[in-house]
Amino acid sequence: MKEDNEGRAGLLYGIGAYGMWGLVPLFWPLLKPAGAVEILAHRMVWSLVVVGIALLALRRWGWIRELVRSPRKLGLITLAATVITVNWGVYIWAVNAGQVVESSLGYFINPLVTIALGVLLLKERLRPAQWVAVGVAATAVLVLSIGYGRPPWISLILAFSFGVYGLVKKKVNIGGLESLAAETAVQFLPALAYLLWLGTQGSATFGTEGAGHAALLAATGIVTAVPLVCFGAAAIRVPLSTLGLLQYLAPVFQFSLGVLYFHEAMPPERWAGFSLVWLALTILTWDALRTARRNRAEAEALAKAVVDRALRRRDTAAEDITTGPAGPGTAAVPTTSTRPSH
Repeated sequence: MKEDNEGRAGLLYGIGAYGMWGLVPLFWPLLKPAGAVEILAHRMVWSLVVVGIALLALRRWGWIRELVRSPRKLGLITLAATVITVNWGVYIWAVNAGQVVESSLGYFINPLVTIALGVLLLKERLRPAQWVAVGVAATAVLVLSIGYGRPPWISLILAFSFGVYGLVKKKVNIGGLESLAAETAVQFLPALAYLLWLGTQGSATFGTEGAGHAALLAATGIVTAVPLVCFGAAAIRVPLSTLGLLQYLAPVFQFSLGVLYFHEAMPPERWAGFSLVWLALTILTWDALRTARRNRAEAEALAKAVVDRALRRRDTAAEDITTGPAGPGTAAVPTTSTRPSH
């Protein structure tokens, strides 16, 4: 019963996390007339404030000492901060520039880009179905390039930056809140310096567009941290395969907002490209579920074989004790040592 409740809670946390990420295009336009770079800088500054308060409340500071003592991890955190800065900045600019649909494409193809990075950087070997999915996705990018009259740069930058970010995070291997705190600590001083410079130039919107606008800019920290906390709560409660399926909620919501709410154009060639992407993701998901099911069956069979072997050994040992050298049904009589005792 407790496991069922934990699984249900994890599913709700996961839906909440990816749902918030999917609906965030509704938030960024509220921050106008602030530009994308100013919004990005506020996001960095206020995210560190929010995460710092959370860590203070949880009293989780031990990881800092370990991180400071590891130059390699510090370097990886700096790289992660740089890559996610590009990702956040491009995404905010794209949404406020009316490119929500193309932004959603970036997160649709992100799983496929992650696979490609695994092959290129980690020398991983793909299963046949994964090769098919990557091939279909490459065809989709070609179709969309023809439709747009250019490569879908926004989508590709978002997908590759987030793919590299995930790869770096995997190597750093620290918790979500801790990782965000470390990354925003790297971003904090440059972001704060930029905001102060904007203020000296008279170009800052914080404090000049009213209290409501200032509150919305400060809320960028909450918008960043809350989905991450929900994601962390989901990750420890539901299987990875379930999280893999939930990750498609965010781009589905983003795509739906782009078409239905922001009324972005969807000519036939764009529908064709997106349909190919969705086909590639269907193949990828089917292969992942099939592989997970097969691995689970193999693990269960291996566990059963180990248990059966242990039971046979126990039965054999019990039979040896009961039969012994004196014959069946008679307990074996131990021999007495002829060595003198001291």
